[in-house]
Amino acid sequence: MLDADPLDVISGRLDDKPELPILLDLLADAEASAGAPVLRCWVRAAGPAGRPVDLLVARDFAGFEDALDTLKQQGFVLRAR
Repeated sequence: MLDADPLDVISGRLDDKPELPILLDLLADAEASAGAPVLRCWVRAAGPAGRPVDLLVARDFAGFEDALDTLKQQGFVLRAR
């Protein structure tokens, strides 16, 4: 998702990758309002824009941020089909 070597991620050597600190800040805000257990379920659940984890894998950071905004505004809604 970050297009980086796993060892670079673990060691914190991502100076050329501003995405990680931005994503961590966005997730910290969402965790504060929704809670960590909700985020763990939400990231894998299908929402209006698809699954948030798929947005991250596709490097659609704007879409992921929009999904976080939807979570903040509407909460985590489960719908049965």
